[in-house]
Amino acid sequence: MPSLSDYRDRIASVKSTRKITSAMKMVAASKLRKAQDQAEASQPYARSMAAMMARVAGNISISDSSPKLLVGTGSDQKHLIVVVTADRGLCAGFNTNVVKMARLLRNKLKGEGKDVSFVCAGRKGGDLLKREAGDSIWQRFTGIIGKTRVEYADSDKVAQFVLEKFEAGEFDICTMVYNEFESVLTQTPTTQQLIPFKMPEEQDNEEKGAVPEGPVSVYTFEPDEQEILKALLPKNISVQIYRAFLDSSAGEQAARMTAMDNATRNAGDMIDNLSLQYNRARQAHITKELIEIISGAEAI
Repeated sequence: MPSLSDYRDRIASVKSTRKITSAMKMVAASKLRKAQDQAEASQPYARSMAAMMARVAGNISISDSSPKLLVGTGSDQKHLIVVVTADRGLCAGFNTNVVKMARLLRNKLKGEGKDVSFVCAGRKGGDLLKREAGDSIWQRFTGIIGKTRVEYADSDKVAQFVLEKFEAGEFDICTMVYNEFESVLTQTPTTQQLIPFKMPEEQDNEEKGAVPEGPVSVYTFEPDEQEILKALLPKNISVQIYRAFLDSSAGEQAARMTAMDNATRNAGDMIDNLSLQYNRARQAHITKELIEIISGAEAI
């Protein structure tokens, strides 16, 4: 049975842990507001960008001169997965859920005989994938998610690396896996195809079974649609990666705030339980001493 000093030491240790988790919760809450505002502000622009790309792409006829970022390479043998996670832990399943989805996607593609490689944006993604897919990780970008303010230059750096690999013919299809920020309590692991450009799902649903032949837009483009797409397709990749970074930054702080709140509550429950055990042990110790004193007095 633990001694009274053991109980006191354990209670003091848990109280110190509770102070740390409580402080981390408040820090995450203060960062969450800014990150959430930035993420929500970027979503309309990213959606509008994708919708505009879909309108322009739907107005051209696919030919040999069409951009590869739109039509692809004609093959689907080589796949690149961009995994977006945080640099730090202590945020429940925020990182592991994304890596789990990336693993499932990798295993599915491997089962089909495809070649799969990774680009990790965030230290945790690379750390979790290193053991089983270390040789397949082309590049690891750190110091992006979790900053006070995520910069567009960070996403553009990742996008340029991906584009350089694509131009070199090192992959055919690029898919991004990240946590989509829906609310403080909900961050949903999501996949998004970056290369080749994929029509938004809502547009696919609207035109399903009724895709018209030839131009579908009443707009007149200057310069022509091909030139516009050549300029906008690389830009769109940077924008979509930037949106994923902002969603991940807000989601990380929300997940950490929730996790630290739960940890603080659990520490409080543990302190109450240890205090109860300490009082019982102290009472038993006092009772034992009284019995020894009484027994000694009666013996005299």
